[in-house]
Amino acid sequence: MSPTLSHKDNSRQRRPGTFNHALDMKSGPLPPGSWEDSHPASAGGEGDREALLRDPNPVDFPKASRGCRAELSSILLLLFLYVLQGIPLGLAGSIPLILQSKNVSYTDQAFFSFVFWPFSLKLLWAPLVDAVYFKNFGRRKSWLVPTQYILGLFMIYLSTQVDRLLGNTDGRTPDVVTLTVTFFLFEFLAATQDIAVDGWALTMLSRENVGYASTCNSVGQTAGYFLGNVLFLALESADFCNKYLRFQFKTFLISDFLFFWGTIFLITTTLVAFLKKENKEVSVVKEETQGITDTYKLLFTIIKMPAVLTFCLLILTSKIGFSAADAVTGLKLVEEGVPKEHLALLAVPMVPLQIILPLIISKYTAGPQPLNVFYKAMPYRLLLGLEYALLVWWTPKVEHQGGFPLYYYVIVLLSYALHQITLYSMYVSIMAFNAKVSDPLIGGTYMTLLNTVSNLGGNWPSTVALWLVDPLTNCRTPDAVELCKKLGGSCVTTLDGYYVESVICVLIGFGWWFFLGPKFKKLQDEAPSSWKCKRGN
Repeated sequence: MSPTLSHKDNSRQRRPGTFNHALDMKSGPLPPGSWEDSHPASAGGEGDREALLRDPNPVDFPKASRGCRAELSSILLLLFLYVLQGIPLGLAGSIPLILQSKNVSYTDQAFFSFVFWPFSLKLLWAPLVDAVYFKNFGRRKSWLVPTQYILGLFMIYLSTQVDRLLGNTDGRTPDVVTLTVTFFLFEFLAATQDIAVDGWALTMLSRENVGYASTCNSVGQTAGYFLGNVLFLALESADFCNKYLRFQFKTFLISDFLFFWGTIFLITTTLVAFLKKENKEVSVVKEETQGITDTYKLLFTIIKMPAVLTFCLLILTSKIGFSAADAVTGLKLVEEGVPKEHLALLAVPMVPLQIILPLIISKYTAGPQPLNVFYKAMPYRLLLGLEYALLVWWTPKVEHQGGFPLYYYVIVLLSYALHQITLYSMYVSIMAFNAKVSDPLIGGTYMTLLNTVSNLGGNWPSTVALWLVDPLTNCRTPDAVELCKKLGGSCVTTLDGYYVESVICVLIGFGWWFFLGPKFKKLQDEAPSSWKCKRGN
């Protein structure tokens, strides 16, 4: 039900599950704290930019062991950079809820959902970020500093335009096209900053302390997303502030939020540019890379392999069954009157569960057949999609005097928790499988490619699901409403496309599970040689 939850089980978008547009703390994205992002040094995931392009025969010079206290300033800097990274992710995730409260069409929501694609596609330009830089200024700072300056200036400029774009002035309707283009560029810059920070994390810290990079990633992005999404939506609501914070609060404008964080970006980036030096000796040793052309050729070679191509085709279609529940449910709840800030705050108690679940599930995916967990969890997640549709249908029936009783929110929270269990079961199993089959000689490139395809497997169905709601609903389009008015009547919805879509998606999902699921499981029985990449020296 969160703007990034449907992406979260695919990527960091932060990527990046359900109750889309309301509940998830992290997607991206792929949402913050995702499996591959929280283990950049060990898992070879998307954060592993050094593994992505590293020289196959690096020379490691011995160095004295250093405790984490000796590098506390670097750890705190990384943490803060990841917090900054989470701000635009959270802010972009809050926009669909704001748009929904202004009764924009689901077709417009589908168009805006492209904003969440850059974190799933960053592999396309990551080799460029790795290979092109100013040596004297620093490999990672060459991209980090200008990207964050542009982000800061972009946020300050956007603060002067966002009210107009959202239709907050003069009774205008939101300019969804301009908002989408603007926030797409916004997320593109954030994804580029993410590539630079992920790479710098592995050289900023010593070998003994590089494991703290994953902690900084997970904690920092989660905190940044919370500030940009949950906290912002709460402060943006005058009713919430007056009721729960016990002070009179007229409104917290999104323009104020953008201007404040844009200023923070500019100040902190200036400090990083002048005060933080890259360890050039370590960079030379650890970061010798292939050429850009060689890297793209390697990616193309991997994806042409029969086993990899089969995996890609299956994973790209495996999440169609969840798309209606993940992408539309949260927006429908807002449409039915549930306050968007209340839905956002329901993500808070889910954070401990999101931390614990991967640790528990990984015990069952550590064996030779991790995809068995994916296959077993899939039907339960599909059935929860029908439960979500039932929840949306029930919502207006329990509304009382403009509000909802406590037991309603308890049921929503329990539904979300059950969904998280199935989501993480499938997500962790895919990550385990990707790590299992990735060729260790090119583990970073290989696993990042598989993760990127997994990300897209969740993104495109969500966008399509949002786009189809209006065509499947009678009296939803402006033309239908206008026609009813001209005939002297009013437009009454008798068929809601969300329910039609929910049933169709679940049927497609069970069809995939029954006919293609066994073939997907058989991929883990392929010989190791089927996954080895043959390439020239």
